[in-house]
Amino acid sequence: MPRKPSPKTPDASPVTRERLIQLLNDDLSREYQAIIAYVVYSQVIKGAKFMSIASELEKHAGEELEHAIIIAKQIDYLGGDPTVTPKSVKTSDKPEEMLRFDLDNETQTILQYRARVKQCEALGEYAMAEHIREILMQEQEHLTDLASALGEDPPNLSRLQARK
Repeated sequence: MPRKPSPKTPDASPVTRERLIQLLNDDLSREYQAIIAYVVYSQVIKGAKFMSIASELEKHAGEELEHAIIIAKQIDYLGGDPTVTPKSVKTSDKPEEMLRFDLDNETQTILQYRARVKQCEALGEYAMAEHIREILMQEQEHLTDLASALGEDPPNLSRLQARK
C-alpha cells in the first residue's frame, strides 16, 4: 500500500517530529501574543459600542491561556521545550484597529492550526491532531466574534488557504 506523502511545511520541508516541535513553538508564541493582546485590549478599549466585545475579549484571554497549555503539553510530549517568547503585540488608541489586529491574528492562527492538523496526522499523531481541532473550534468562534464587532462577515479562510 503506497504511503501518502507528508504534508510540507511552508518552507517545503517534510514534517518531522523536530520540525513539528518548531512549528508548535511558533503556535505557542502566537497563543502568548493572543493572551497579552486580549488582556490589554479588553481593559483599554473604550466606547459604549465596544463594551460587550470588551467583556468577550476577557473571556478570549482565558481560552487562549488554555490553548497555550495544550500546545505546551504537545511540545513536551514530542520531547521539545516549550518557548517562553510571545510574538509582538500591536497596540492602538483606536478600538477598531485593535479589533482588526486581533482579527488578523486569529486568521493566521486558524490557517496555521489547519496545517498543523494535517502535519500531526501525517506523523500518526492523531490525538494531537484532535487537541488542535478543539482549539480550532474556539479560534473560529473568536474570529466570528471579532468580525461581528467590526460589523463584517468573517474572512473566507478557505479562499485564503488556497492562495498559500
